[in-house]
Amino acid sequence: MKLSHFFAYLNRLRWIRRWGLKRNVVEENVMEHSWQVATIAHALAVISNRHFDGNLDAERIAVLGLYHDVSEVITGDMPTPIKYHSPTITQAYKAIEEEAERDILGMLPESLQPDFRNLLLHENIPEEQQRIVKYADLISAYLKCEAEIRAGNTEFSSAFTQIENRIRDTGAPEVDYFMSHFVEAYTLTLDDMLNYHDRSIGLKK
Repeated sequence: MKLSHFFAYLNRLRWIRRWGLKRNVVEENVMEHSWQVATIAHALAVISNRHFDGNLDAERIAVLGLYHDVSEVITGDMPTPIKYHSPTITQAYKAIEEEAERDILGMLPESLQPDFRNLLLHENIPEEQQRIVKYADLISAYLKCEAEIRAGNTEFSSAFTQIENRIRDTGAPEVDYFMSHFVEAYTLTLDDMLNYHDRSIGLKK
């Protein structure tokens, strides 16, 4: 029986640090980022379906969120200012990313590869589904920047403004809904949330 390294490699996403060019008050790794993207992407798809006549497979989109950065276990997290510094660098990184995705897919037993091909290879993922995951990725980055700024770290101020503008420019109603209904709560402390909950159910005034 041939030993597969696929999930052992994915387990190492916890050691891949994000935001490598910035001083971080709280470090973030690719594994925890992927979970957050998956939950937000799922929510965006559900919101789109429920409120804006969408027809998205929310469960599939959640799984895409989980796997959206798996190539980084080989490439590492490329900081955005470097990745998009020039068309040459962007094109080269895209080629490396695609090769890394294929290498990771090849770690699976051949019998399982057809089931994972449409999760791991971005070229096989419909644009509409990629778009929702990208929106979730932006929101996750926004939340990270906001948390760092609230902790007094001005290193993230410029990134926060840029990401906020990119979110606004999406014009996506499901994104606006998430931002207006959920994001403010991320700024609350646990005690704030518990007190709010207790007041909402009549335990406190």
